[in-house]
Amino acid sequence: MTRIDHRIDDTVAVITLDDGENRFNPDFIGAFIDALDAIENDTDATALVVTASHEKIFSNGIDLEWLAPVIQRGDAATAKDFFYLLNTLFRRTLTSPLLTVAAISGHAFAGGAIWCCAFDFRFMRSDRGFFCFPEVDLGIPFLPGMQALLNRAIPRYKMEEMVLTGSRLTAEECKAHHIVSDACGRDELLDRAIAYAKTLAKKRPIVKEFKNRLHKEILHAFDVEDAPYIESEKFNIG
Repeated sequence: MTRIDHRIDDTVAVITLDDGENRFNPDFIGAFIDALDAIENDTDATALVVTASHEKIFSNGIDLEWLAPVIQRGDAATAKDFFYLLNTLFRRTLTSPLLTVAAISGHAFAGGAIWCCAFDFRFMRSDRGFFCFPEVDLGIPFLPGMQALLNRAIPRYKMEEMVLTGSRLTAEECKAHHIVSDACGRDELLDRAIAYAKTLAKKRPIVKEFKNRLHKEILHAFDVEDAPYIESEKFNIG
């Protein structure tokens, strides 16, 4: 059973990903969305911090052990539904009425790194973990919404290099290129992220409205990912 825990610390909701490498499959995404629903509907939190319990991994992205057999057996409907669900995860994070902080506690690879780009702010562990998009080697093209998220969070010159080479960035390198706000040791990471989140006590309705306006082009990129587009993609997985 997927484990995603959440708690409230004053005005901040803290979600801890506790599902191994926190790979994206329907169960993981569903559990995270359930946690978001509970926080948004049942608490007065104004900010959200997301971290992971794994000693060296924040999220390794798509669960290829789950997805590869789906692709290989030609189950287009299940694959399409999964990518729509993945888009829902990205959308919900991007447009949350809470201000969001990713406390990247280890490796953020592929879809895990893309997801980090949907958060309003990012803090990253400096003593272990890389930020990386290995899709060029995996043979998985970015869908328009995914690319739009990268465009918002990473300077163009660095984003192109990372996408085309699959290079790995440390936390200090991410900070130098303004991909993350701060880089610090594991023992400090969550405390710093929560302390910063506590300064973000803004009213939910105006935060939601600003995000919808700020991210209008990104949301449009998700909207163009209709069935024909997703079904036209060719994935060389497994």
